[in-house]
Amino acid sequence: MSRLAQIAGLGAFGAGLLALAACSGAEPSVTAPPRSLGAVTASPVSATLPAKTATPGPTAPGPTSSSIPVVPVPALGVGASLHGRRPFPAADAWNTPVDRAALDPRSRALIASIGISGHLHPDFGADYDGSPFGIPYVVVSRKQPRVPVGFEYRDESDPGPYPIPATAPIEGGARGDGDRHVLVVDRDNWKLYELYDAHPKGSGWTAGSGAIFNLGTGKARPAGWTSADAAGLPIFPGLVRYDEVSAGRIDHALRFTVSQTRKAYVAPARHFASNDTGSDLPPMGMRVRLKSSFTIGGYPKQARVVLQALKTYGMIVADNGSDWYLSGAPDKRWNDDALNTLKQVPGSAFEVVKMGKVTAR
Repeated sequence: MSRLAQIAGLGAFGAGLLALAACSGAEPSVTAPPRSLGAVTASPVSATLPAKTATPGPTAPGPTSSSIPVVPVPALGVGASLHGRRPFPAADAWNTPVDRAALDPRSRALIASIGISGHLHPDFGADYDGSPFGIPYVVVSRKQPRVPVGFEYRDESDPGPYPIPATAPIEGGARGDGDRHVLVVDRDNWKLYELYDAHPKGSGWTAGSGAIFNLGTGKARPAGWTSADAAGLPIFPGLVRYDEVSAGRIDHALRFTVSQTRKAYVAPARHFASNDTGSDLPPMGMRVRLKSSFTIGGYPKQARVVLQALKTYGMIVADNGSDWYLSGAPDKRWNDDALNTLKQVPGSAFEVVKMGKVTAR
């Protein structure tokens, strides 16, 4: 049975290697529509694998070896840095700038449905009620043992086994009752494994749904399929991550939620999670960007990097949740005061990028 038929029961990656150079950023130390992310509380993060920087492989021998770019190697552990390695090809939708793209003719009505008087809200940071919060992830190597995963929605889930550490961080913490996402990046095979409503069970896990993404090809889910996210999209590539912000640049689109979506989706999304057909409501996959006229110079650095990404790459509707909630990964080095200045950005500062074919089934 498709997940759509079960909707009342279901709450809700690089450029070619030769083109990449090592990043100078500091390494981190580390719901049924609509589903709501809200501001979730995560338990303290503990790395399963040591957080260390892997040594890049040797360059080719010969007198010109010093001119050969070194492929950046992601570190291992919870919240580890990718050292500039970007998920999915350069031409992938997540990595395509939209600052010069055409405006959607229904932009004003679509933004109004989300809320012009609402404000951007960072749904991540260093601390929330004493614990880090956001959507955590862990980077593993090819040596990570694979374990079985049982799915509630098996017909739209990629079968296991998945290389998930027994102590992989869960969104909302081990006892959380929210979306409970688990994200695992296999740095050696360059694949992404994501679970929704994940729970450890015996030597493996159970989950509502799961998806595996090839970060080298960016192959999308089959049309109409969900993923660990309501829109059928990967979650990890759309997160605000500390390693990128500390390096001063985010080179991809971001992920955000709205409270009411349409019974439709637009690329790069593959799935909807609503029964409302209102044409003023955003379909899953709709992309908005921060208007070029919006001044960001007075914002703190961490916030300014995020705002520039929202101007250049925008953010994509990926799930039902609170309006204008921007997703990111927890890290104890976030400056929450700086991130909270993002809450000054009103909904009226955004506009909708022209959409392609809208699919409604």
